[in-house]
Amino acid sequence: MSTIVRFAPSPTGRLHIGNARAALLNWLFALKSGGQFILRYDDTDVARSTQEFADGIKADVAWLGIKPARVEWQSKRFARYDEVAQSLRAAGHLYPCYETADELDRRRKRQQARGVPPVYDRAALNLSAEERAAFEAQGRKPHWRFKLAHKPVDWVDMIRGPVHIDTATVSDPVLVREDGTYLYTLPSVIDDIDFGITHVIRGEDHVVNTAAQVEICRAIGGAVPAYAHYSMLLGPDGKGLSKRLGSLSLQQFREDGLEPMAVVSLTSLLGTSDNIHPCTDIRELVDGFDLRKLGRAPARFDEAELKVLNAKLLHMTAWSAVASRLPYGNEAFWLAVRGNIEKLDDAKQWHEIISGNQVGIILDDDKDFISKAHDVLPVEPWDQRTWKTWTEAVKAATGRKGKDLFMPLRRALTGLDHGPELAALLPLIGRDRALARLA
Repeated sequence: MSTIVRFAPSPTGRLHIGNARAALLNWLFALKSGGQFILRYDDTDVARSTQEFADGIKADVAWLGIKPARVEWQSKRFARYDEVAQSLRAAGHLYPCYETADELDRRRKRQQARGVPPVYDRAALNLSAEERAAFEAQGRKPHWRFKLAHKPVDWVDMIRGPVHIDTATVSDPVLVREDGTYLYTLPSVIDDIDFGITHVIRGEDHVVNTAAQVEICRAIGGAVPAYAHYSMLLGPDGKGLSKRLGSLSLQQFREDGLEPMAVVSLTSLLGTSDNIHPCTDIRELVDGFDLRKLGRAPARFDEAELKVLNAKLLHMTAWSAVASRLPYGNEAFWLAVRGNIEKLDDAKQWHEIISGNQVGIILDDDKDFISKAHDVLPVEPWDQRTWKTWTEAVKAATGRKGKDLFMPLRRALTGLDHGPELAALLPLIGRDRALARLA
């Protein structure tokens, strides 16, 4: 059977780092197994879902390098959900409930006060036809719960190993709201069945939900997929990321000038037994991918680590990979400066230093020294050996050596006391600009 996985974001906001992890783990699993990756928009919340957010998700997924085999929209499948919901009602799997949100909240608080788990007590199952009619006469509309079997549900999780959940310990899930709209669970299970999803890879916060979804899947008569639940992401302080996700959106990373493969590398390797390192090619991640490498402990995401990884990635990136994104420079320029940038835009500063009307810094104590360096500057043509030839001539003319020789020359040529190797920069600066700066 061909492997089919899905990534199912809701178009009610932009993708954040947690979403990216879900998308990438599914994408890598599909590539590793030669299967299909489906992008499914869970847009049953019509009031909050927007085309703008859907377009943003599409852009974010493409930025990560993910290429869905199919794109599906839940909003186009309401007739199918209605059909299945009606069959579940007819079979007695769905039952109507008339409690208001306030009534349910008060009931949960009473249970907690008694030390009882806040599990729904199935009071609605004991309502008579007359009582239901009375509620409806008051204008109450029922929400519909799925009647769990109150039996153990077992599966072998591809990350967590054997999982055992007794559905008697959890509330019957609400599948249909009072207004007839659907919560996440039922459309998701129906889609997984209809689209032939073979593996569901998602966060461990869904483990308990999985038990209910397995029962719903069996009630509908569909094949139960394999499940893998990975650990959640924490911040560097060990706290959850939920309050910071707005600042950790893929859109923000992109606007900050981060490389997509830096985000892909870190997100794909977080929580695994592999060392985190920059990968320039997705194939490296695919070849090393194995869900069994994911640990049970929460993974920590540190934005500072992402920025360091981004710099390391650029330091090893070939000119061919950035040439179309740099409207200036050439391969020699890129090889000279890439080791001194953290983001691609940083290369612009070095291009301006090399090619612009840079004013060098010459300290009073160095004026005679720089004057002599000016006089012994070699004639062109220049190459990377020119720097050594020149500094040897300067050393012979002034007696200076080491830092006292090299630092004044760097400041005079670049206006900075740090930067790329001058052996590579000097030929790019050229003799005329060098003479002007030394003067």
